[in-house]
Amino acid sequence: MKRKLVSTWICTIMVAALAAGCGSKPANAGTDAPADAGTEAPADETPADADTKTPAADEAKEGGRVFGYTCMDGTNPFFVTLENAIREEVEAHGDTLISMDPANKSDTQIDQIEDMISRGVEVMFVNPVDADGVVPALDMLKDANIPMFGFDTQVGDMSYLTSYAGSDNYNAGYVCGKDLAEKVPEGGDILVLDSPTMQSVVDRTNGFLAGIEESGVTFNVVGQQDAMGNQQLANEKATDLLTAHPDVVAIFGGNDPTALGAYAAADAAGVSPLIYGVDGSPDVKALLKDTMLEGTGAQSPITIGKTIAQTAYDWLDGKEVEAEIPIETFLITADNVDDYGTEGWQ
Repeated sequence: MKRKLVSTWICTIMVAALAAGCGSKPANAGTDAPADAGTEAPADETPADADTKTPAADEAKEGGRVFGYTCMDGTNPFFVTLENAIREEVEAHGDTLISMDPANKSDTQIDQIEDMISRGVEVMFVNPVDADGVVPALDMLKDANIPMFGFDTQVGDMSYLTSYAGSDNYNAGYVCGKDLAEKVPEGGDILVLDSPTMQSVVDRTNGFLAGIEESGVTFNVVGQQDAMGNQQLANEKATDLLTAHPDVVAIFGGNDPTALGAYAAADAAGVSPLIYGVDGSPDVKALLKDTMLEGTGAQSPITIGKTIAQTAYDWLDGKEVEAEIPIETFLITADNVDDYGTEGWQ
């Protein structure tokens, strides 16, 4: 349907980018965590050897706190940027961040959280692999009197969290659906690559479908699969779906790595549906002008990271904090990508 493909570029990108997600429209999150939880590190308790990303917690400045961090996929560029934003805030306060990567495995995430508890973390930043599957780990944190601050993706029971900061994911999908309806007013068949276990991606998909439904244009979802493991998995799932449905007019991916996987699959198949993702990643922004990648529902990992870290410190200082802190999302296309640049995240 449009534009010259950039096969060499996308093959290079596929080596680097992996799946991600964000959260929106949380349930009411509780703010009644114990006032003394995590406010002072025990003088005689320091964690064991640190993981590969973090210096040992016993190297923290005297009197400094120890924070824990877990996200669904620590290799995803979105989460790399977000973790760096949290780390900057934590280290600026003279504290230590222990960061662990479960690599999209729920059982591994639970084990790693248990390990961080044993290493003396006093505050936990949580982004779940599985919204409901992480609950046993949240119970362990609660029993250990460790306050939890969620980011980017909701947990199954938001009452565990002291506060949550995340993108308005419903809107991130909605703006993509609305844009598709405007550009393809005749409608047609579409594919959806999502993840039913990631609330953030569920919200995005629901928003996307609502955007096209409200337009009055008729689109039919002829294929829908869970493709959020990584970009290669998205490529494989999209290849299967395109083999069965080569005439689709559009593909919606639950995040930008998924959209990139779909893009590579469409390129290999010699078809050119309009492809939408969610993230606003530099890799996708760089391709918007010259390929079938049509748009991305953009979010800001830097803003999410700084916001939840600052909120944690406000709470530790005895201030009231919001249970839910929505972060703005918006559409980036070829028409406005120059306003945001392609060299980094917005």
